[in-house]
Formats: sequence, C-alpha cells, structure tokens
Amino acid sequence: MAGRSSTFLSAALLAAVLSVLGAAMPVPLVALGPGPTYDTLGDVNGAPVVTVDGLPMFPTSGHLNMTTVAVSDRLTFVQMLRAWASGARQVVPRGEIFPPGKTDEQVREENTQQFATSESNAELAAMTQLAIPTRVVVGAVVPDSPAASVLRVGDELVAVSGRTVGTPASVSEALSGTAPGQSVTVTYRRDGQEQTANVALAASPDRAQGLLGVRPTVEPRTGDIRISLGDIGGPSAGLMFALAVVDKLSPGDLTGGRFIAGTGAIDGTGDVSPIGGIPFKMRAAHDAGATVFLVPDENCTEAVATAPQGLQLVRVTGLGDAVTQLEALDRGAPPRSC
Repeated sequence: MAGRSSTFLSAALLAAVLSVLGAAMPVPLVALGPGPTYDTLGDVNGAPVVTVDGLPMFPTSGHLNMTTVAVSDRLTFVQMLRAWASGARQVVPRGEIFPPGKTDEQVREENTQQFATSESNAELAAMTQLAIPTRVVVGAVVPDSPAASVLRVGDELVAVSGRTVGTPASVSEALSGTAPGQSVTVTYRRDGQEQTANVALAASPDRAQGLLGVRPTVEPRTGDIRISLGDIGGPSAGLMFALAVVDKLSPGDLTGGRFIAGTGAIDGTGDVSPIGGIPFKMRAAHDAGATVFLVPDENCTEAVATAPQGLQLVRVTGLGDAVTQLEALDRGAPPRSC
C-alpha cells in the first residue's frame, strides 16, 4: 500500500512539474494567424494612411484594405498546443520567421525597411499609372556616412556616378561595380540650384558594391504624396497602397462602394509579386467584412484552396491590371478570378 502511495505521489509530482514547465518554458516555434487589416483609403489612429497635398483629389468610397499576418513568438509548450489545436493558426519552426544567424532586431529592421520600400514603390507605381511627373529625392541619410556631410533629406538626386537617375532603383544600379572607399560624383538639386559633389562610398554588410549612404525615394514634381501606417513590417501592402493613391487621384470610384481587401508586393513599375500567409490574410479580410479579395497571380492556387466561403477572389498581375479588374467589377462585368 505504501509503495502504491509513493508511486502515486511521484507521478503527481512529475505531472505538476511538467505542467509548470509546459506553461513557462518556451519552445522553438511560432504561431501564425490572421492579423490586423487596415483601410488604405481611411484613417488609422486619427491619421490618414494616404495623404495628398497640392494635387487634384477625387471622392472615394468603400474600402481598400491591406491585410497582415500575426506572429505569436516565445510560445510555451501549452500555448503551442492551443495554437495547433485551434485550427485557425499554423505552428511553424521559429527559424522560418527569424532566420538563424540574425538577431530579432535585425529581422525587425529588415521588415521595417521592406515596408518603407513598399510605400516608396507604391507611390512610384501609382504616379507612373497616372502619368504624374516624378523626381528622386533623398528620403533619409545614414548617420555618420560620407554622404551625411554632403546630402540632406529633400535634395533631388539628378545623377550618380555619371548616370541620370529617375527611380530609387536606378540609384543602386548607378553604383553597380563600385567598391567601398571609391569616390563617385553626385549631382543634386537643392533650393532650385544644381550642385555637384564627390562622395566616398561606404561599405554595406549585404552587398559588395559601395554604399552611398542615403535612402532614395520618389515624389511628384509638384505637390506631395505620403503613405504612412505606423509599426507594420514586410512588403505585402504595396498593391493596396498603390490602389489607394490611384483612387484618390483619379476620377471615378475604384471600389464602387464595396469592401475590397487584398495583398501583394509591388515594384516601382507596378508589377505585383506573390506573398506568404495568404490563408490568414483572407480570413482576416473576410472577418472584417470584405467581399472581394485581390490575389497575386502566383498565389491563386493556394488562395482557391483556403478561401473563406463568400469571399470573391480576383486574380491580378500588376497595378494597371488591378485597376482594370476593379473597373470591370464596378461595371457589372466579371473580373478575372482565380
């Protein structure tokens, strides 16, 4: 009898210890699920997502919502089991989101930079779609870089290393083949005056070519367009940002009063590329009230297999194509579906 009692107490103690450990010790996994969704035509925390000054604007209606994926990190064993059992979230190895060899801070910085690039690309793609004349300007200067003693935020970049620049990407292309420490000529315009300076290039940990030390961005030659949405990371909001700019700066109404959501990374030419986490983004959009979801062409197979009931999927390949599909939807014509 005493032996059985001792065994029972040992088992109970072990169960209690495992319970405590399961509730406290983290596992090398993260849970992915539906994240917040934001209307790019509206305001977030009292501030407009897209602000336009000095350019003709037109009324909009409905919604053009960008979507996100929520990442739950530092899961305990119990939390992992709950996430796995919920069916609404996916548990994956932490290394898929936070690659080995990179600190969490480095990953966050990369995501923030990708988001800033998506905003810049969206502005450029929208202005190209609308044939608005643009210029490349210094959006930020790397502190303590050689360029910091020459260039200022707002300077218009005219030419780099003897090559005329018309897009942010062309600035990097102009530096192709250069090396850290090499001096290049930069032509820029400040307060209406064109100036030229020699800048010694810095080193970058992620590329062999020299680093100018500025973040170029694009803006209209007259007026101003700004996209701003707090502490969000990654590139996948680009398409919805660009559509919001197009809707605000062109006659007509892209949404036709509908609640439209979507996703897709965009480059400066307007091409849309696939993204990850589309099942969670569609679920978030559906739960928020969306009836139409814009899907990058290469995501269509996955989207069809996981789409919530009642969410209409529209296949898009680029910004111009997305505008065409929404105009067809507004006319009552069938858009191209997945």
